[in-house]
Amino acid sequence: MGDWFQHDIVATGRLPLFCYFVTLIVAFIATRINVRLIRAKVGWFRNVNVGEMHIHHVVFGVILMLIGGVTGLIVSSASQAGYVVAACVFGVGSALVLDEFALILHLHDVYWEEEGRTSVDAVFIAVAVTGLLLIGLRPLIWDYGTWVNPTALIIANLVLAVITLLKGKIWTGMAGLFVPPMLLVGAIRLARPGSPWAHLFFAKKSPRKMARAIHREERWRRPVIRAKIAFQEFLSGRHDLPSTRRGRRHS
Repeated sequence: MGDWFQHDIVATGRLPLFCYFVTLIVAFIATRINVRLIRAKVGWFRNVNVGEMHIHHVVFGVILMLIGGVTGLIVSSASQAGYVVAACVFGVGSALVLDEFALILHLHDVYWEEEGRTSVDAVFIAVAVTGLLLIGLRPLIWDYGTWVNPTALIIANLVLAVITLLKGKIWTGMAGLFVPPMLLVGAIRLARPGSPWAHLFFAKKSPRKMARAIHREERWRRPVIRAKIAFQEFLSGRHDLPSTRRGRRHS
């Protein structure tokens, strides 16, 4: 283990990225434990309030990201230890910000509502992408030999990534940035029924394709989604409050 860490992490210059990866995960778990204890009104765990104003932890996250980012720019070429510290601070800040990503997205406190799961998805994506970078993969780069123009390859991968994401295949699109053959599969396969692609091309123009997409969603994807939600709720708590966003849309 020590040899692997020294050879694959330290020697390759990935120690700051490794520290960011670890602190992102640890800070997210610690944050979720804290907010679950606050929700359960356990002991001294309470929200941070100034008068009647509730200070969300995304505020502290933004401050820490600024401190870590600016510090990293200052010390990156001067001190490896300083760079590592900056990466850790940035990782903690990132966890606090991403944990309230749904609040930023909806401009409304949906933390324990169904829409709040978006925050957990954002953290999972950040952890997955950082993990892929940590093992040495790079986005939009794949070795096909000298017979493929690198610029044309990057453009083609970007186009396929956009199509895959428009089809609602978020995880395939993100993973495909690092393993481009996955983008080809995602771009060719049928879009998810709630995706922008399905809305543009299936809803009125091809009811048969929409019916096939709905059938696949119900048969194959729904069980996977239920398993993912069960794991998320085990880790981050249940998002069981009624959606206030829906009420605001209809009001």
